[in-house]
Amino acid sequence: MPLYKTIKPNAFTSIFVWKIEESFDELNLAIKLTDRSLGRIQSMKSELHQRGFLSVRHLLKEAGYTDADLYYNENGKPHLKDGKHISITHSFNFSAIIISTVEVGIDIEKNREKIKIIQHKFVNFERWFISKEDDYIEQLTVIWGGKESLYKIYPHGGLTFKNDIDIESFKIKDGKTKGHIKAYDIDKFYAIYYEIFNGFTLVYALDTLKND
Repeated sequence: MPLYKTIKPNAFTSIFVWKIEESFDELNLAIKLTDRSLGRIQSMKSELHQRGFLSVRHLLKEAGYTDADLYYNENGKPHLKDGKHISITHSFNFSAIIISTVEVGIDIEKNREKIKIIQHKFVNFERWFISKEDDYIEQLTVIWGGKESLYKIYPHGGLTFKNDIDIESFKIKDGKTKGHIKAYDIDKFYAIYYEIFNGFTLVYALDTLKND
């Protein structure tokens, strides 16, 4: 399947989502990879990861870029050569990228019961507002996805989900909330948006200074 959906949160931000239904060989067609990317894909033991990697290169193509336009810093954070901000995610049979002129992060997760078992690893004060109703798994997934998105924004790595990143109170129907990164060199709020589809939750974070 080609592009699954596009989202345009504002005039300077674009999100591209791919539903991965093609085989490795189909995804490998018409995509030129750098030597670095060829090495990465050859080192992957899972075909699921290989297909996710290739689908992201198709999303780059949809956005008007090539694999050669993408590079990573020493902490593994992706960048575009034209100076725009980019964040990348894939999970099972979905992948997504977000590109903007402001700081952005994105995450997509499958909604699974398993998240209830690990919530103690990432839920801090959020425990006071989440409710154990029908959308409990989705609430936890939004919190995780929001924190993952903010973690991807921070350029230096090393943040902890539980102690350095908070997500403000929300209800699933809201479709948005705010997140806060507070560490030794940063104290900043970001807008958090989310969508739920096909059993997955897509969450993305934007610089609130440009988005309020």
